[in-house]
Amino acid sequence: MSTLDLARLQFAITTLFHFIFVPLSIGLAIWVAICQTLHHRTGKEVYWRMTLFWGRMMLLSIAVGVVTGIVQEFQFGMNWEEYSRYVGDVFGAPLALEGLAAFFLESTFVGLWMFGRERLRPGVHLATIWLTALGSVLSAYFILAANAWMQHPVGYALNHAARRAELRDVFAVLLNPLLLLAFPHTIFAALLTAGGFVLAVSAWNLLRGREVDFFGRSARLILPILLVCAVLTIGFGDGQARLLEHEQPMKMAAAEAVYKTQRGAGLSLFAVGPLTAHPRHLLTNIAIPHLESLIATLSWNGKVEGIDQAQREEERRYGPGQYMPIVGVVYWSFRIMVGAGFALLLLALAGTALLRRNRLARSRRFLRLCVAAVALPFLANWAGWIFTEVGRQPWVVFGLLRTSEARSPNVSATELVISLSVYILIYAALTVIGGRLLWKEVGHGPKPAAGAEGEGAAEEVALAY
Repeated sequence: MSTLDLARLQFAITTLFHFIFVPLSIGLAIWVAICQTLHHRTGKEVYWRMTLFWGRMMLLSIAVGVVTGIVQEFQFGMNWEEYSRYVGDVFGAPLALEGLAAFFLESTFVGLWMFGRERLRPGVHLATIWLTALGSVLSAYFILAANAWMQHPVGYALNHAARRAELRDVFAVLLNPLLLLAFPHTIFAALLTAGGFVLAVSAWNLLRGREVDFFGRSARLILPILLVCAVLTIGFGDGQARLLEHEQPMKMAAAEAVYKTQRGAGLSLFAVGPLTAHPRHLLTNIAIPHLESLIATLSWNGKVEGIDQAQREEERRYGPGQYMPIVGVVYWSFRIMVGAGFALLLLALAGTALLRRNRLARSRRFLRLCVAAVALPFLANWAGWIFTEVGRQPWVVFGLLRTSEARSPNVSATELVISLSVYILIYAALTVIGGRLLWKEVGHGPKPAAGAEGEGAAEEVALAY
């Protein structure tokens, strides 16, 4: 493998490890805030016990997410020196806002929430968990602003003498049209991740007859949230795809393995064959006629741009070169993402129907399905990230900087292999430790509160880890 391939592999592996816990922590912070709000409004002890139990899960996911995220900062300077130099003036602005504002807000108020139960008034203590959730959401916004700029550069000017992009309009970067769709899509996907996790843990305990009132209530509360978030995640994802049809037509053509521009294009459900080749080499391609045109253009016979035309257009704009990504990876990651999203929607619909008939806790088949479905949101998150980043290739900043031009020229393959091996070992250890601690907490179940307002309740959170 070349040094470029190793650098890309390292970035992909460490990011995927990191992305296990980040959506979970964002969604759980909002879920814990909802639980504590219900306790504050009703005074029912069960809601405080829910706050404590799911709060411990949130603290674990935040801790592991922060540690795994630190490596990302090092990678930009170590493996992607030319990228950092080229985009640092633009890319640094949203990342600075994330570190100085959003992460500061989140870390400060999660500490106040952990240790402030007996020292703050109930309303103030409730505000700390909502501000923790707000900080996590803002962190996501600023990081997505940086990524959206890589997908759709705005608010910059090129300094040709220094060969770098320079920031001209920070508000254009922070209000990037792609960001305004990617942000709600990501946040609702994070809530979907936390919702799937809460539902799976609740179902696992209900199958064993443990804390039926506690976990039955958790399942009843999370199912409507899961349903709404599934619909909104799919809706904003569809809006993103429609925008990308104009901004990155090659990515969307690769997602459907459409090589020739056509009207009335069918939606490919399942294709077998070398997807990097011409479609005549596909062994099987099962498609629904006209559906791709209908989704992409809202017209039965709308024109869908193919890979061949997108290749010619990018050659005309950017010069000779290969602008087609690895079609097989883009094609299948897109289907895994969409398929997992719709599977979660169907799960939420089925659960809501059982909930309305008061049969949720008695349907063991559905509860087993919920436990198995815990992997779906994480799979969708991974597939979505792979689709977004691989589909943009060969660009690291679309239309401005190729990935092959962005790496550090003085980092050797040996250094990359060593650092990659170390990162994998560290991340694997963190994932195992985090996973085991989560599993341990699930096994312990909710701890009895010493009175909803009683002495010891704060210490149960503060000393959990």
